[in-house]
Amino acid sequence: MARDGETPQSEFPGYPTADTLRTRSADPADPDTPPADPPRSGGGPARGLLWVLGAAALVVVVLLGTQVTGIFPDFRNPFAKEQTDRSQPPLLKSIQDLSRYVAAEGNFQVVVDLQNDRNNVPEFLLNQRTLFVGAGSVEAYVDFGKISEGAVVPSADGKSVEVKLPAPQFGQTNLDLDKSYVFAEERGLFNRIGELVKGDPNRQQQVYRMAEERITAAARDSGLAQRAEENTRKMLEGLLRSLGYEKVTITYTAP
Repeated sequence: MARDGETPQSEFPGYPTADTLRTRSADPADPDTPPADPPRSGGGPARGLLWVLGAAALVVVVLLGTQVTGIFPDFRNPFAKEQTDRSQPPLLKSIQDLSRYVAAEGNFQVVVDLQNDRNNVPEFLLNQRTLFVGAGSVEAYVDFGKISEGAVVPSADGKSVEVKLPAPQFGQTNLDLDKSYVFAEERGLFNRIGELVKGDPNRQQQVYRMAEERITAAARDSGLAQRAEENTRKMLEGLLRSLGYEKVTITYTAP
């Protein structure tokens, strides 16, 4: 207990107040001063994690945009693909009157293995080899417009007729680009650099031309012309017999 005239003292040590702690923190020499909290950075790993999560969410939106539009038609994907067609309208160059009877058509496939290189130069430096599978068709036709006067000779009794026709011809080879493709391609270092610098949009034209030439040659040796002759003969025989002719003779002149 405190005596009269003396200042009362607590029997237990007093707890530091806020003012006391503030005074101690200002005095670095005070051994009882608690260590100050380390300064906080502006986000650190937490902010980097937020950026990663945001980028991942953006990728998910882009990838699923088309699927979301299928479920929700009113939703518009802000990253959807757009295609702009700036092509000019077709220009009519000419019109030709045709009198061809297409009697047969052959479908062909050819493999073109074309290599362009230089002598005494390593292939890994300068070389271009293309393995191309080409698919195309060729028509065989008889041009009725070239039938001359006197080509149709009926008999006196009207029971037989003789017809002379020009020999079948081959149409232009049509290369089907939907069924043709480059199977493999090898290019040297200089070839790759040259394409990066100036490019070559007509690089495949030589391969296409070779494929067409080989298909045309194959059509001439395939018996396609004989098939066209036979089909034309059958067609005319049926037509002329329906007109009352009992005997029909079809001959072909040399081309």
